[in-house]
Amino acid sequence: MNLFDVYPLIPVTIAKAEGSKLWDDEGNQYLDLYGGHAVISIGHTHPHYVKRIQDQLNQIAFYSNSIQIPIQKAYAAKLGELSCLHQYQLFLCNSGAEANENAIKMASFATGKSGFIAYSGSFHGRTSGAVALTDNPKIVAPCNERSDFHILPFGDLDATEELLKSESIAGIIIEGIQGVGGIQVPSSSFLKGLDKLCKAYGAKLILDEVQSGFSRTGRFFAHQWVEGLMPDLITMAKGMGNGFPIGGLLISPEFKSSYGLLGTTFGGNHLACAAGLAVLEVIEKEGLQNKALELGDKLIEELKAIPQIQEVRGKGLMIGIDLDRDAGPVRSELVSKYKIFTGSAANKQTIRLLPPLSIEWNQLNSFIVAIKEILSN
Repeated sequence: MNLFDVYPLIPVTIAKAEGSKLWDDEGNQYLDLYGGHAVISIGHTHPHYVKRIQDQLNQIAFYSNSIQIPIQKAYAAKLGELSCLHQYQLFLCNSGAEANENAIKMASFATGKSGFIAYSGSFHGRTSGAVALTDNPKIVAPCNERSDFHILPFGDLDATEELLKSESIAGIIIEGIQGVGGIQVPSSSFLKGLDKLCKAYGAKLILDEVQSGFSRTGRFFAHQWVEGLMPDLITMAKGMGNGFPIGGLLISPEFKSSYGLLGTTFGGNHLACAAGLAVLEVIEKEGLQNKALELGDKLIEELKAIPQIQEVRGKGLMIGIDLDRDAGPVRSELVSKYKIFTGSAANKQTIRLLPPLSIEWNQLNSFIVAIKEILSN
């Protein structure tokens, strides 16, 4: 049997990883500045993370949500402590797409409406509802198309209000910072405007923090850079489990739960919660949120001084770099010659940096040296 060929692959086989370092099957060492799509938050094979999972595996790895699972409550308590969102309720699932599907469902349940708004450059997942709100027609199958799902220009409050006037919109979904869209940071005025419009027209505001959450931007969630913003629903995954599949939905207190309203077989299993707790404990103990902000600020400043870089966007260690040329050959040379992994974006001239939050400055500086050498040729 062959694998279904849907991924363009870098011709490297990674056999071992530690912190921000990777080794291929021939023993060559690489620097990971992408973290597998922002998944590796605390560093590869962090000892506390590994021990947490091993200890849990020796007790019980899985049982369904038909029994009491105390580690779920422990996880929720620690998440509330670090995010300062104590009043929210937590639903655990397995991925960002699943989190967004459940957010869409909750907004629709609450409002009795079916329409949704997303924005140009958005990526919310590949499942049925989430993909219909993702700005990439190539991955939207005919069965996913929805006439009441709308993708509007990023930052356009007027167009948003016009649609809300139709009284058919259940919710608005927007990323805390766009990832695949090239690290596009929504302005505070835009996010506050969306919040105001949602309240005025009875819609729900969904913040997709799947890529921008878990301290990556120097706040626990990217939307927390906007003072006083309290979304109705917040989705999360990726850095939440440092590689272990786990996702979640934070639900504001106005939503009432009932048996069977949401459900999942694997979501919130013992092993997933152990991995998630380890991530939160390491973020707290090692001060990774402040570290991400400090290193990110320094890196952005250095990158802006490179003449061949047209623009640098982002916060913390979620950074987009627009080059004066196609980024593909640059990224390839970074891997083949300098042994550095970076990420792509929808814009072919953009490089994304999403390294582990535990990375050190000397490692980031090696990227600066490499990109300067490449771009000077």
